[in-house]
Amino acid sequence: MGMSAAGAGGTGRGGRGHRRRGRHHGLMSEINVTPMVDVMLVLLIIFMVAAPLLTVGVPIDLPDTQAKAMNVDTQPITVSIDATGKIFLQETEIPIEELVAKLQAISKTGYDERIFIRGDKSTDYGTAMKVMARISAAGYKNIGLVSLQEQDQ
Repeated sequence: MGMSAAGAGGTGRGGRGHRRRGRHHGLMSEINVTPMVDVMLVLLIIFMVAAPLLTVGVPIDLPDTQAKAMNVDTQPITVSIDATGKIFLQETEIPIEELVAKLQAISKTGYDERIFIRGDKSTDYGTAMKVMARISAAGYKNIGLVSLQEQDQ
């Protein structure tokens, strides 16, 4: 009767003696945060790229000015005028006759609501003035024109 050394002595691979050799490893109670950090960095990059694309839905080529950027605490109501003269409230196209009624419906703070007007460079000046005049005549006083900051060349 012969017996193999691995089965009897427990020193072969897969035997009990193999596990007992060296240091005894218990359950690992530490969390490996490296994969979580990798996922978070990828998500951060995705949101940094996607966030500017989500802010404004109406494509407008804004004029450049030397005005300083404003500190804005709350999200203002945006009225946009594209190159063809179409008027958009936030991202929805509306006729100029319905502009004041829609503004009154969505303004949260009444006539103190901040309203930004974004006009394309090639927008007719008269159309932009009509929009501003209607908003001002309705009683809104916090009206601002949006532009890009001029870059030194």
